[in-house]
Amino acid sequence: MRTAAAVHMAAGSLLLTTLAAAPAAAEPAGAAAAGTATAAARAAEEGVDFGACPAAQELPGTVRCGTVRVPLDYARPDGRQLELTVSRTRATGKDPDNDKHKVRRQGSLVHNPGGPGASGMYFPMVGVLPEWKRVAAAYDLVGYAPRGVGRSAPLSCADPGTFFKGPAQAPVHPTAAEKRERVARAEAYARGCAERGGGSLRYYNSLNNARDLDVLRAALGENRLTFLGSSYGTYLGALYATLFPSHVRRMVFDSAVNPDPKRIWYRNNLDQSAAFEDRWTDFKTWAARHDDVYGLGGTAREVQRAYEKASARLAGNPAGGKVGPAQLQAAFLKTGYYDDYWPYRAHALSAYLKGDLAPLVEQARDWPQAAAEAENTRAVYLAVECNDAPWPADWDVWDRDNTRLARRAPFETWGNVWTNLPCAFWKAPRQRPLDVRAGSGELPPTLILAAERDAATPYDGALELHRRLAGSSLVTERDAGSHGLAGGPNACVNAHLEEYLLDGRVPGRRASCAPHPAPEPKPVAAGRTAEEARPAV
Repeated sequence: MRTAAAVHMAAGSLLLTTLAAAPAAAEPAGAAAAGTATAAARAAEEGVDFGACPAAQELPGTVRCGTVRVPLDYARPDGRQLELTVSRTRATGKDPDNDKHKVRRQGSLVHNPGGPGASGMYFPMVGVLPEWKRVAAAYDLVGYAPRGVGRSAPLSCADPGTFFKGPAQAPVHPTAAEKRERVARAEAYARGCAERGGGSLRYYNSLNNARDLDVLRAALGENRLTFLGSSYGTYLGALYATLFPSHVRRMVFDSAVNPDPKRIWYRNNLDQSAAFEDRWTDFKTWAARHDDVYGLGGTAREVQRAYEKASARLAGNPAGGKVGPAQLQAAFLKTGYYDDYWPYRAHALSAYLKGDLAPLVEQARDWPQAAAEAENTRAVYLAVECNDAPWPADWDVWDRDNTRLARRAPFETWGNVWTNLPCAFWKAPRQRPLDVRAGSGELPPTLILAAERDAATPYDGALELHRRLAGSSLVTERDAGSHGLAGGPNACVNAHLEEYLLDGRVPGRRASCAPHPAPEPKPVAAGRTAEEARPAV
């Protein structure tokens, strides 16, 4: 899924056919389990030699970096090895509320930010933020780049120099010819992944990511893992908890993916496209409420017309020669993830319609210097999701399901299809998704954080994970839709997070928090870009 009271459809309403992919490959579970134990024992002996971070990481001197070796194939733990990059800041031991009080170190807190394909190397930097200082006092904050990401044996499926193709179109209801062109492009991308990845491509998957996490745990000298997973990171954490329940100390699932094997990953992406429509409406309703500031219209429907007017204008005359309808849609898709984008996107749309192109170009253009990272992120995303489970191999299935969905949820549907469509033509063997479960007493208490209107990981996913993990506690931010709640603007959620990480306490089976305040309308301050102005998360 591309990292609620959303448009949740009944499973039968899409009339999905059985997935027509080749039979899923069975994991050599016994050999992989033994190989993981071998690799973890080796990592425990080697540890992590932390030192200065590579200059390319652009991390401050307070963050130290190292590497951990993991097998490419856990069934052959002494075969080819990959080096995962790891970052860390040591626990400060300082109580931010009382300088004289020493805080007991509780070990390492490892974070995975999601994706799949996202790097967590920057996570240790959150320790300087007020919302994280109490946690940073007790824990070493540890980030890492999963296999394939960044400097961790990076994957690539295409020449990064050709990755950005903007300005580009983004038809809400594409024609048959447009669909044929995108199918051909997806098939070519899948072919590039197979050619560049070769026989190694099959080993980039969620089960191996979970095994890598256990090797990292051992390398850090931890008998049991304390883990914070966000978005896709929650699925990774759920797999880890199922494979290694005795190795879990504390585990936070922040914005949970639905782990039901039947929904990994094709149906989860359909659910995501549906949920984004509600979140898109939330943004439009907010912009309409502040029509006096932005002049986009006094109703959500009028704001939608303003957006469509901009998209139509960009189709014929890309802003600055760089921003077409596809770049516009990608920029506004972020409003579905974080509402602190709302003032900046509304300002950019308003300014563009009034003749000032600069804010929109600044916020929506593709930046060539980011092409290599963006291509790597997409390559890993597709490798993991395409390898993890069967996908429909028949384009007609995709076309039928998404044509129906786009009638009621047009905002993200086709963009999501084009992102995931290479999985229809994937060359590597598919796996059977693991049935995530933990019975009573199999795990220590775990904590799930979820917003009711989260579009990227719809709320049903948190409910499903909660049902599958006995002893889990679900904290819900009501009537809110931010994706990723830990350390965010909701003090109630953060209090539950701190109590759990610092004291091991969970708030019973379920708890709820009032929504954080909606953002205040404001244009971008002079001399600052929208991305710079956005608060750090």
